[in-house]
Amino acid sequence: MYLPVFHVDAFTTKPFQGNPAAVCLLNHWLDDDRLRAVAAENNLSETAYLVPQDDNYELRWFTSRCEVRLCGHATLASGLVIMQILAPGRTSVRFSTRFSGTLEVSREADLLAMDLPANPPWACARPPGDLIEGLQATPTSVMQVEDNYFAVYEQEEEVERIRPDFRLLEKLHPACVAITAPGDGSDFVSRYFAPSYGIPEDPVTGSTHCSLAPYWSKRLGKTSLHALQLSERGGELWCEVQGDRVIVKGNAVLTLRGELSV
Repeated sequence: MYLPVFHVDAFTTKPFQGNPAAVCLLNHWLDDDRLRAVAAENNLSETAYLVPQDDNYELRWFTSRCEVRLCGHATLASGLVIMQILAPGRTSVRFSTRFSGTLEVSREADLLAMDLPANPPWACARPPGDLIEGLQATPTSVMQVEDNYFAVYEQEEEVERIRPDFRLLEKLHPACVAITAPGDGSDFVSRYFAPSYGIPEDPVTGSTHCSLAPYWSKRLGKTSLHALQLSERGGELWCEVQGDRVIVKGNAVLTLRGELSV
Protein backbone atom coordinates (compact mmCIF):
# COMPACT_ATOMS: atom_id res chain seq x y z
CA MET A 1 0.00 0.00 0.00
CA TYR A 2 1.35 3.42 -0.95
CA LEU A 3 0.27 6.73 0.58
CA PRO A 4 0.69 10.04 -1.26
CA VAL A 5 2.77 12.25 1.04
CA PHE A 6 3.74 15.91 0.88
CA HIS A 7 6.13 17.93 3.02
CA VAL A 8 5.28 21.60 3.45
CA ASP A 9 7.11 24.36 5.33
CA ALA A 10 4.45 26.54 6.97
CA PHE A 11 4.58 30.20 8.03
CA THR A 12 7.44 31.04 5.70
CA THR A 13 8.06 32.05 2.09
CA LYS A 14 11.34 30.12 1.86
CA PRO A 15 12.06 26.38 1.89
CA PHE A 16 13.76 24.98 5.00
CA GLN A 17 12.38 27.70 7.25
CA GLY A 18 9.12 27.89 9.20
CA ASN A 19 7.57 24.68 10.52
CA PRO A 20 7.67 21.52 8.39
CA ALA A 21 4.58 19.30 8.30
CA ALA A 22 3.76 16.12 6.44
CA VAL A 23 0.39 15.74 4.74
CA CYS A 24 -0.78 12.20 3.89
CA LEU A 25 -3.81 11.37 1.75
CA LEU A 26 -5.95 8.38 2.73
CA ASN A 27 -8.98 6.71 1.15
CA HIS A 28 -10.15 5.61 4.60
CA TRP A 29 -8.88 5.74 8.16
CA LEU A 30 -6.09 3.38 9.18
CA ASP A 31 -5.74 2.18 12.78
CA ASP A 32 -4.11 4.62 15.20
CA ASP A 33 -0.93 2.54 15.63
CA ARG A 34 -0.33 2.74 11.87
CA LEU A 35 -0.97 6.49 11.87
CA ARG A 36 1.56 6.98 14.67
CA ALA A 37 4.08 4.78 12.86
CA VAL A 38 3.77 6.81 9.67
CA ALA A 39 4.16 10.04 11.67
CA ALA A 40 7.31 8.64 13.27
CA GLU A 41 8.65 7.67 9.82
CA ASN A 42 8.02 11.20 8.56
CA ASN A 43 10.02 12.39 11.59
CA LEU A 44 8.45 15.86 11.60
CA SER A 45 6.67 17.60 14.46
CA GLU A 46 3.24 16.81 12.98
CA THR A 47 1.70 14.66 10.27
CA ALA A 48 -1.76 15.59 8.96
CA TYR A 49 -4.04 12.87 7.56
CA LEU A 50 -6.81 13.71 5.11
CA VAL A 51 -9.79 11.53 4.16
CA PRO A 52 -12.23 12.88 1.52
CA GLN A 53 -15.66 13.84 2.86
CA ASP A 54 -18.06 15.00 0.11
CA ASP A 55 -16.33 18.10 -1.34
CA ASN A 56 -14.12 18.61 1.70
CA TYR A 57 -12.03 16.48 4.07
CA GLU A 58 -11.79 14.89 7.48
CA LEU A 59 -8.54 15.87 9.19
CA ARG A 60 -6.50 14.40 12.05
CA TRP A 61 -3.00 15.25 13.31
CA PHE A 62 -0.39 12.95 14.86
CA THR A 63 3.06 13.33 16.37
CA SER A 64 5.30 10.28 16.59
CA ARG A 65 3.83 9.66 20.07
CA CYS A 66 0.14 10.56 19.96
CA GLU A 67 -2.81 12.27 18.30
CA VAL A 68 -3.18 16.00 19.03
CA ARG A 69 -6.36 18.02 19.39
CA LEU A 70 -5.38 20.93 17.15
CA CYS A 71 -2.40 21.70 14.92
CA GLY A 72 -2.22 24.99 13.07
CA HIS A 73 0.80 24.58 10.83
CA ALA A 74 -0.25 21.14 9.53
CA THR A 75 -3.72 22.54 8.82
CA LEU A 76 -2.16 25.38 6.82
CA ALA A 77 -0.01 22.79 5.02
CA SER A 78 -3.10 20.72 4.23
CA GLY A 79 -4.81 23.76 2.75
CA LEU A 80 -1.80 24.43 0.53
CA VAL A 81 -1.70 20.83 -0.74
CA ILE A 82 -5.38 20.89 -1.67
CA MET A 83 -5.53 24.37 -3.23
CA GLN A 84 -2.14 24.25 -4.96
CA ILE A 85 -1.88 20.60 -6.06
CA LEU A 86 -5.09 18.58 -5.73
CA ALA A 87 -7.57 21.28 -6.77
CA PRO A 88 -5.70 24.40 -8.00
CA GLY A 89 -8.93 26.24 -8.80
CA ARG A 90 -10.20 26.14 -5.22
CA THR A 91 -10.01 29.22 -3.02
CA SER A 92 -11.08 27.56 0.25
CA VAL A 93 -11.43 24.16 1.90
CA ARG A 94 -13.20 23.00 5.05
CA PHE A 95 -11.90 20.34 7.42
CA SER A 96 -13.99 18.27 9.82
CA THR A 97 -11.92 17.47 12.94
CA ARG A 98 -12.54 15.23 15.95
CA PHE A 99 -11.73 17.72 18.70
CA SER A 100 -11.73 21.25 17.24
CA GLY A 101 -14.89 21.38 15.15
CA THR A 102 -14.89 22.56 11.55
CA LEU A 103 -11.84 24.51 10.39
CA GLU A 104 -11.45 26.42 7.15
CA VAL A 105 -8.40 27.47 5.14
CA SER A 106 -8.84 30.07 2.41
CA ARG A 107 -6.70 32.13 0.08
CA GLU A 108 -6.35 35.78 1.09
CA ALA A 109 -4.17 37.67 -1.39
CA ASP A 110 -0.71 36.12 -1.09
CA LEU A 111 -1.49 34.43 2.24
CA LEU A 112 -3.39 31.39 3.46
CA ALA A 113 -5.88 32.19 6.22
CA MET A 114 -7.06 29.67 8.84
CA ASP A 115 -10.30 30.17 10.75
CA LEU A 116 -9.58 28.69 14.21
CA PRO A 117 -11.37 28.74 17.59
CA ALA A 118 -10.20 31.44 20.03
CA ASN A 119 -8.98 30.12 23.36
CA PRO A 120 -8.14 33.08 25.63
CA PRO A 121 -5.82 32.31 28.57
CA TRP A 122 -6.38 33.28 32.20
CA ALA A 123 -4.01 34.11 35.05
CA CYS A 124 -2.31 31.12 36.66
CA ALA A 125 -2.54 31.58 40.42
CA ARG A 126 0.17 29.05 41.30
CA PRO A 127 2.64 28.32 38.52
CA PRO A 128 4.27 24.92 39.10
CA GLY A 129 7.88 24.96 40.27
CA ASP A 130 9.02 22.82 37.36
CA LEU A 131 7.78 25.52 34.98
CA ILE A 132 9.85 28.33 36.49
CA GLU A 133 12.90 26.14 37.08
CA GLY A 134 12.58 24.60 33.63
CA LEU A 135 12.59 27.99 31.91
CA GLN A 136 15.52 29.15 34.06
CA ALA A 137 14.21 32.74 33.86
CA THR A 138 11.42 34.19 36.00
CA PRO A 139 8.55 35.65 33.94
CA THR A 140 6.57 38.73 34.93
CA SER A 141 3.36 36.68 34.83
CA VAL A 142 2.08 33.22 33.93
CA MET A 143 -1.15 32.56 32.09
CA GLN A 144 -2.77 29.24 31.38
CA VAL A 145 -5.43 27.73 29.16
CA GLU A 146 -6.59 24.14 29.53
CA ASP A 147 -3.28 22.23 29.76
CA ASN A 148 -0.91 24.92 28.43
CA TYR A 149 1.13 27.52 30.29
CA PHE A 150 2.09 30.94 28.89
CA ALA A 151 5.06 32.64 30.53
CA VAL A 152 5.05 36.37 29.78
CA TYR A 153 8.24 38.44 29.68
CA GLU A 154 8.79 42.15 29.13
CA GLN A 155 11.33 42.12 26.30
CA GLU A 156 11.90 40.17 23.09
CA GLU A 157 15.54 39.68 24.11
CA GLU A 158 14.47 37.68 27.19
CA VAL A 159 12.49 35.25 25.03
CA GLU A 160 15.41 34.87 22.60
CA ARG A 161 17.99 33.95 25.24
CA ILE A 162 16.01 31.39 27.26
CA ARG A 163 17.57 27.92 27.21
CA PRO A 164 15.04 25.57 28.83
CA ASP A 165 15.68 22.48 30.89
CA PHE A 166 13.49 20.14 28.83
CA ARG A 167 13.75 17.39 31.45
CA LEU A 168 11.82 19.60 33.88
CA LEU A 169 9.34 20.90 31.30
CA GLU A 170 8.57 17.32 30.29
CA LYS A 171 7.31 16.70 33.84
CA LEU A 172 4.47 19.16 33.18
CA HIS A 173 2.78 16.70 30.80
CA PRO A 174 0.15 16.98 29.41
CA ALA A 175 0.95 20.70 29.52
CA CYS A 176 3.15 22.45 26.99
CA VAL A 177 4.80 25.84 27.51
CA ALA A 178 4.78 29.01 25.45
CA ILE A 179 6.95 32.01 26.27
CA THR A 180 6.03 35.42 24.88
CA ALA A 181 6.87 39.13 25.02
CA PRO A 182 6.20 42.37 23.14
CA GLY A 183 8.12 42.38 19.86
CA ASP A 184 10.72 44.90 18.76
CA GLY A 185 9.60 44.76 15.12
CA SER A 186 6.26 43.02 15.60
CA ASP A 187 3.34 43.16 18.00
CA PHE A 188 4.53 40.12 19.92
CA VAL A 189 7.00 37.24 19.78
CA SER A 190 6.88 33.72 21.15
CA ARG A 191 8.54 30.33 21.43
CA TYR A 192 6.86 27.00 22.21
CA PHE A 193 8.11 23.88 24.01
CA ALA A 194 6.41 20.46 23.96
CA PRO A 195 9.07 17.94 25.06
CA SER A 196 6.59 15.37 26.42
CA TYR A 197 5.13 15.06 22.90
CA GLY A 198 8.53 14.51 21.31
CA ILE A 199 8.87 18.16 20.25
CA PRO A 200 11.44 19.95 22.46
CA GLU A 201 10.92 23.26 20.62
CA ASP A 202 8.29 23.65 17.92
CA PRO A 203 9.51 25.86 15.06
CA VAL A 204 6.19 27.71 14.57
CA THR A 205 2.98 26.91 16.44
CA GLY A 206 -0.21 28.06 14.76
CA SER A 207 -2.53 26.61 17.41
CA THR A 208 -0.98 28.47 20.34
CA HIS A 209 -1.80 31.75 18.57
CA CYS A 210 -5.46 30.92 19.28
CA SER A 211 -4.51 31.94 22.84
CA LEU A 212 -1.62 34.34 22.25
CA ALA A 213 -3.61 36.53 19.86
CA PRO A 214 -6.56 37.12 22.26
CA TYR A 215 -4.10 37.84 25.10
CA TRP A 216 -2.09 40.40 23.13
CA SER A 217 -5.21 41.83 21.50
CA LYS A 218 -6.59 42.72 24.91
CA ARG A 219 -3.25 43.96 26.23
CA LEU A 220 -2.40 46.07 23.18
CA GLY A 221 -5.94 47.22 22.40
CA LYS A 222 -5.95 46.04 18.77
CA THR A 223 -7.51 43.14 16.89
CA SER A 224 -5.00 42.79 14.02
CA LEU A 225 -1.60 41.58 15.13
CA HIS A 226 1.74 40.72 13.54
CA ALA A 227 3.63 37.93 15.29
CA LEU A 228 7.05 36.30 15.03
CA GLN A 229 8.07 32.93 16.47
CA LEU A 230 11.72 33.04 17.46
CA SER A 231 12.78 29.43 16.92
CA GLU A 232 15.93 28.55 15.01
CA ARG A 233 13.91 28.15 11.80
CA GLY A 234 11.66 31.13 12.61
CA GLY A 235 8.17 31.94 11.42
CA GLU A 236 5.87 34.87 10.68
CA LEU A 237 2.12 35.05 11.32
CA TRP A 238 -0.69 37.59 11.04
CA CYS A 239 -3.63 37.21 13.42
CA GLU A 240 -7.08 38.77 13.52
CA VAL A 241 -9.25 38.32 16.61
CA GLN A 242 -12.91 38.08 15.64
CA GLY A 243 -14.97 37.32 18.74
CA ASP A 244 -14.70 33.61 19.49
CA ARG A 245 -12.55 32.96 16.40
CA VAL A 246 -8.98 33.80 15.45
CA ILE A 247 -7.91 34.11 11.82
CA VAL A 248 -4.28 33.01 11.61
CA LYS A 249 -2.55 33.84 8.33
CA GLY A 250 0.76 32.83 6.84
CA ASN A 251 2.65 31.58 3.83
CA ALA A 252 3.59 28.00 3.05
CA VAL A 253 6.02 26.29 0.66
CA LEU A 254 5.91 22.76 -0.78
CA THR A 255 9.29 21.02 -0.36
CA LEU A 256 8.60 17.35 -1.16
CA ARG A 257 6.00 15.09 -2.75
CA GLY A 258 6.07 11.32 -3.19
CA GLU A 259 4.66 8.03 -1.94
CA LEU A 260 5.24 6.19 1.32
CA SER A 261 4.99 2.41 1.52
CA VAL A 262 3.01 1.22 4.56
